[in-house]
Amino acid sequence: MSTDELPQAPAGKSPVAWDLVSVAAILGLALGLWEIVVRLRDIPVYLLPAPSLILQTLAARAEDFGLAAAVTLTQALLGLLAGLAAGIAIAILITYWTGIARGVLALAILVKATPMVAIAPLLTIWFGFGPLPKVIITALITFFPVLINVYTGLLAADEAILAVLHSLNASRWEVFRYARWPSAWPYLFAALKVVAPLSLVGAVVAEWAGASAGLGRSMWLAYSNLNMPALFAAIFCLAVMGIALYGVVTLAEQRTLFWRDTRERKEDL
Repeated sequence: MSTDELPQAPAGKSPVAWDLVSVAAILGLALGLWEIVVRLRDIPVYLLPAPSLILQTLAARAEDFGLAAAVTLTQALLGLLAGLAAGIAIAILITYWTGIARGVLALAILVKATPMVAIAPLLTIWFGFGPLPKVIITALITFFPVLINVYTGLLAADEAILAVLHSLNASRWEVFRYARWPSAWPYLFAALKVVAPLSLVGAVVAEWAGASAGLGRSMWLAYSNLNMPALFAAIFCLAVMGIALYGVVTLAEQRTLFWRDTRERKEDL
């Protein structure tokens, strides 16, 4: 099968519009099947509510869920920015100071391997129920993929370009600016596609450990009261925000790396 035989956007429709239509169709089909199964099997609400009931709950408490989502999203974005800055800075540091690379990476792996569920309560005890523990947890979750990907990208700079720059007696800054940093951009966006939605998970985990607001607290209260429609409504909000963040990163990648064809292609079978 050749790439010419793969499904293409219909004439008159942009690829973005076609993607939106296909995503909406698949999600609609999944929700429809969910609704049918719940109704046919008469599944109790406290086990699995129907999508229609979840949407009714969202509509009835739209303001509450909107405010909670805004709190969680703000904390997730702050933690994402902190993790992004830390990951890029450390990647650059160990690229040029190779003597500490192994030690820093070992420490980063240790942080990555530590369960955030165990750290979240400690941070809540130390820093209270405010946003700081959530930002720290989110930063800890997101910085490692950024660190590894950017470090890999910096080391993957084209050897021919490096040779030309060295032949021109370029400084370290010029080598970084014209060779290593451009090489790291595709790797950075690959990491962002993972950590952007993941930042929401970090914020929610921290909110479960103790918070006065946010979707994590809403989920905890719903779970404690076996209010499954409210619990699934909060999960639905998180899913929508995660999709939105992924879409923003993808759009930024297309605008930034406009010279690259980011679409996946299959080889002829």
